[in-house]
Amino acid sequence: MYFSAPKNKLLSVEYFISRRILKSEVQGKKVSKPIVRISIISIALAVVVNLITIAVVTGFQHEVREKVSGFGSHILIQSSGENSIYESEPILKNQAFFPEMGKEAGIKNIQYVAYKPVLFQSDKIERSYKLKSGKDTSYLQQEIKGAILKGVDETYDLSFFKENLIEGRLPKFEKNKICEEIILSKQIANDLGLKLNDEVRSFFVKSKPIKRIFKLVGIYQTGLEELDQKIAIGDIQIVQEMNDWGIKAMIEVADTMTNGQLIIKGNVTGGNGNFRYDWGKGYENYSGFTLCPTKDTVIRLISSDYWSNISGRDEKTSIPDTAYLKIHIKGTGYSACDFKKDGEGNLVRTFLNEDGTKFSLQAGQKELIIETIIGKGSSHNYVGGFEVNVDQWNDLPEIALKLKKRFDLIPTENNESLAVKSIVENESDIFVWLGFLDINVIIILTLMILIGIINMGSALLVLILVRTNFIGMMKAMGASNWMIRKVFLIQAGFLILRGMVIGNLIGLALCGIQYFFGVFTLNPEVYYLSKVPVEIDLISWITLNLATLVICLSALIIPSIVITRIRPIKAIRFN
Repeated sequence: MYFSAPKNKLLSVEYFISRRILKSEVQGKKVSKPIVRISIISIALAVVVNLITIAVVTGFQHEVREKVSGFGSHILIQSSGENSIYESEPILKNQAFFPEMGKEAGIKNIQYVAYKPVLFQSDKIERSYKLKSGKDTSYLQQEIKGAILKGVDETYDLSFFKENLIEGRLPKFEKNKICEEIILSKQIANDLGLKLNDEVRSFFVKSKPIKRIFKLVGIYQTGLEELDQKIAIGDIQIVQEMNDWGIKAMIEVADTMTNGQLIIKGNVTGGNGNFRYDWGKGYENYSGFTLCPTKDTVIRLISSDYWSNISGRDEKTSIPDTAYLKIHIKGTGYSACDFKKDGEGNLVRTFLNEDGTKFSLQAGQKELIIETIIGKGSSHNYVGGFEVNVDQWNDLPEIALKLKKRFDLIPTENNESLAVKSIVENESDIFVWLGFLDINVIIILTLMILIGIINMGSALLVLILVRTNFIGMMKAMGASNWMIRKVFLIQAGFLILRGMVIGNLIGLALCGIQYFFGVFTLNPEVYYLSKVPVEIDLISWITLNLATLVICLSALIIPSIVITRIRPIKAIRFN
């Protein structure tokens, strides 16, 4: 009797025999049963460990990547030659590529930002400690915290910070109106003893320290301690002003007089500090002049900076700013310049508004009303850089390379030199570390699959050993070696599938528990996250299971060769 069947029916015969063997009593022998169970457990354990490893590493990489890019962006366009966006040279907001670049394929959005280092000061906080005598005592302490104020406006996508808000709300930014609201991280707020809606005293370094008062309207926490302790979110108009970008001009009247005339002078800030003044006859070096007004007058000042050529030709100069001084004369009598002075010879001013920009000078029955109209400044025309976000993370290298070819060291229409950096370059330490995790995954997957292969190989050899009589009878009836090997490989496949099902159930359950309840926590100062993240990608899960099945079965082809060495006569006699 010989086994013969059409090729398309052959597998069904082998499958049928394999199923009968699995259900037969021989499998329950004392020798084979423990080995088979161990092999199933080893496959299940390999699947559990591999599944958790992939889920944790994928989740960890995704969480850290999203949080780091959430504080900034995937790609940054800034002034060339700068190492950090936090202290970069300004570039003009009006660029040919903005905002049209946001419509290009693969790019999610493009947004402008600005940064400024800031010192936050707390109110006096009561601290307590225990003396050696055992008594409790307390003292008042004022905390100072350094941070970076990230300036944004109403067009900026703050969804990342909205998702991570634990108290309050986002600031309400408005166009052409400065918003004094900020959000801080929980760590900064705790260090300063601040609560929601508290006033936050802030100090900026310009030519002299500037104090600003903000209102704390929101507190966020991302778990990424390194950046949580660094970033605050506020109005970009404040950052632009505090950075002294562009030019800010105003006209002042000096406290003293010279030769019986008022001293009119320009007070200009920003730029490179080397200023030029246009009082109506073109740019010159003189910052002021003397005047004895006899009629209503409006004085205009246009000011900018320059490097070596006062005309500014062939130089990169700041956008000018314009300020005005209005003078109105009331009454009659003495000379308009015979003004009332105090004991020290300073002009006596009567202020007509709260901010001091409008005041009067008295000269007998004649009154001089002076109003200062401060320039709006040109700082709003400058930004620290442009943040570009991509739709798909995997497209980041390609898009970054394309933008580098487009901008790097190529002068723009404003004659600016720009540089393009991806987040992988800006946060290289973090992403190199994340890249090493892939190597760990490969090592763990390889070791666990090897363990499963060794145990399954042992189980297969045991199954062949206890079925030696069966193998001899099959060969005597005309079965080929390959047919018999397929029978045992299919049988091993059933065992592998059983182990994989058990392993998947356990692995998915453990991942689900961690995902919903966060049982396992981390030290955020070391791992950037407060709990172990898990993320199961469907494609990765299917690939893991298929690879486990295929690799294990392929590896079992080698031990199944022992079947070819079994002779029918000896096998039938084998007991």
